[in-house]
Amino acid sequence: MFPGPGDGRRHQRGVPRRHFPGPERETGAAERIFRACATASRPGDRVIPLALAAAVSAAVLALVAFRPGLAPRDVPNERSLHAAPVPRAGGWAVWAGWLAVTPCIPAPPGFGGVSFAVLLGALAALFVVSLADDFRGVPARWRLAVQVACALALAATLVPDAGAGGILRIAALAFVLVGAANACNFMDGSDGLAGAMTVVGFGALAAAAMLARAPALSLLALAFAALPFLARNLPPARVFLGDAGSVPLGFMAAAASLAGMLAGTWPAWFPALVFLTFLADAGVTLARRAARGERVWEPHRTHYYQRLVLLGAGHRGTLAVYGALMLGGAAAGLACLAWQPAAGPYALAAFVAANALLFAGIDYHWRERA
Repeated sequence: MFPGPGDGRRHQRGVPRRHFPGPERETGAAERIFRACATASRPGDRVIPLALAAAVSAAVLALVAFRPGLAPRDVPNERSLHAAPVPRAGGWAVWAGWLAVTPCIPAPPGFGGVSFAVLLGALAALFVVSLADDFRGVPARWRLAVQVACALALAATLVPDAGAGGILRIAALAFVLVGAANACNFMDGSDGLAGAMTVVGFGALAAAAMLARAPALSLLALAFAALPFLARNLPPARVFLGDAGSVPLGFMAAAASLAGMLAGTWPAWFPALVFLTFLADAGVTLARRAARGERVWEPHRTHYYQRLVLLGAGHRGTLAVYGALMLGGAAAGLACLAWQPAAGPYALAAFVAANALLFAGIDYHWRERA
């Protein structure tokens, strides 16, 4: 039921494992890209699942639009960035589209039968508790407890080593998984941001998997399932992901990134660069609020993207700035993987500096405004 690359630590049989940075390659980057695309699967094997994922997603969004009372709505308040109620059901569409094709395509890189089954179970548990939170509200401690349990269960399947070293690695992976799940949730507050990060992020992971000649279709299907959502999430947003979409998506982004890293599909710097824009905004904001003694789990309007909207950039201007950083980071990461993997950490440092400059500029103008 869960086709995939063996035991979760190797790619498909007959496909060489890739390490970064590696020795001098015999073929050029362009030739390797062509071969990866040509040998991934027959065109129909790729097109049909991708088209189906997008179609199912679009159908769910059409149903939500046709039956407005079906989905929970984000009602504007003093902490909101929008003026009218917006349905919080975009995640329903994304996950429906991806799950419709998942049984028919290989698992993402680094996942085998057991680990992929645990991943699906974790995503289902996160979806259910987050959906309940969208409708009625669930105390933060219970949501966090479910997230930690899911993260530990998945991390344990990705790190088979026993002993103190294995336990520390499991704890570290679980921390990343929980952090990414919440970071994505924090960033689903401005038009287009969550949709753009989903399409760009999982599309970049899929492209990197193709470069490594590892299974890419599952990651690409998730990006295609998010395309109809992105179309309706662009300014002015007609739907948001909701917690049922954003929390499992952040978890999935971290899970795919970590599993691919452990399997040798890409180095650690690559997913960090691809998802840097979300991680930096959420991480820095969380650290600042914690340092001030604020309740970090409560809603607020102090994220950098929120303040950029309020400073006059609006949703369109904010999406342009953040979208440029997302696309630039993904493109730089893929270029480094294809031509010079050793340059990847330098690309990551450059984009960290770019984000820092953006944040410093927002802080400066926010103080001037006050």
